[in-house]
Amino acid sequence: MSVQAIKILHLDSNHPLLWQQLEEAGFQNEADFTSTKEEVEAKIHNYQGIVIRSRFKIDKTFLNKASNLQFIARVGAGLESIDCDYAIAKGIHLIAAPEGNRNAVGEHTLGMLLSLMNKLNRADKLVREGKWIREGNRGYELENKTVGIIGYGNMGKSFAKKLRGFDVEVMCYDIQQNVGDENATQVSLVELQEKTDVLSLHIPWTPETDKMVNANFITSFAKPFWFLNTSRGNNVVTADVVTALKSGKILGAGLDVLEYEKLSFENLFIDSDKPEAFQYLLDSENVLLTPHIAGWTFESHEKLAQTIVDKIIRLYK
Repeated sequence: MSVQAIKILHLDSNHPLLWQQLEEAGFQNEADFTSTKEEVEAKIHNYQGIVIRSRFKIDKTFLNKASNLQFIARVGAGLESIDCDYAIAKGIHLIAAPEGNRNAVGEHTLGMLLSLMNKLNRADKLVREGKWIREGNRGYELENKTVGIIGYGNMGKSFAKKLRGFDVEVMCYDIQQNVGDENATQVSLVELQEKTDVLSLHIPWTPETDKMVNANFITSFAKPFWFLNTSRGNNVVTADVVTALKSGKILGAGLDVLEYEKLSFENLFIDSDKPEAFQYLLDSENVLLTPHIAGWTFESHEKLAQTIVDKIIRLYK
C-alpha cells in the first residue's frame, strides 16, 4: 500500500512537527480529540494508523473493530495501555518512543535524588517561613554510595549516565542478560539488595512487575535506602513504602508516579477522600512528589514526536 493511501487518526494532541512531517511524507492525517472510545470504534475501520498518548485503552474490542489497522504509535515510552499480544497477533505494528524522553527521565531522577539527600525542598520551605535552620537541614553526600537501578533499558541507562562524575558505584538488575555497560555493572537482585544505598526503578508495568515493591521486597535490602520511582505507580505498594518510611528502612522517597493515577494521568481524586498512605506522603518532609513529569520537558515533547515520525516513515520505506 502506498503512503498516500495510509490514513492516520490522531487521538491526542502532540508537537505540531508530528502532523506536519507525516503530511509532508504523504500520509493522510485526521484528528479526533473529543469523541468517546465507542464513537472512535465505530469509525476506526477507516484508518490504517493510530497516533495516541494515553487517552483510553486499546483493548480487544477496539482492535476487533480496527479491521484495517496496520500500526499503533504511542507518543511515550510504554505500551501498557494497549493489548500488545492481541495487536501483534493481528499483525499490527506497535511503535513507542522511549528514546524521546529518556534524557528527561534521567535528569529528573537525578534532580529528585539530590533534592532529597540535600533536603532542598524542606530547607527552601523553612526559609520562606522565616526559619533559618542549618543543623536540622544537614544533608547527605552521594559520593561513595551504591546506586541500584532496576530496569536497565533506555531510562535506566540514562540515569546511570547522569551519575558519572559523582564517584558512586552503580549496579543494575534486569531480566535481560548482558545489558550492563561502562556506566553500570549488571548484578543479581540479591547482590543489588545487599549493597544498595539508593534504589531507582526504571521498569515497565507488566504482570511480573505489578506491586513488585512490597513489604517483602523492601525488607530484603540489607541497608536503609533512598527510593526513587519514575517508572509506573502500579509497580509499588504505596502503603508498604509508607511503612518503610515510618520505620526508617526507606530514608526518603522521590515519586514521580503513584498507584492512584488514572490512565489519563489527570485528577488523582475526584472527591476529597484520600487514601491514608497518600496523605502520609503529602505530609512527609522526606518525600518528594511530582505529577508524572519525569519525561515531560519542552525538549522531550519535540523528541518524542520526532521519534514517532521517524519510526512510522521507516515502516513504509
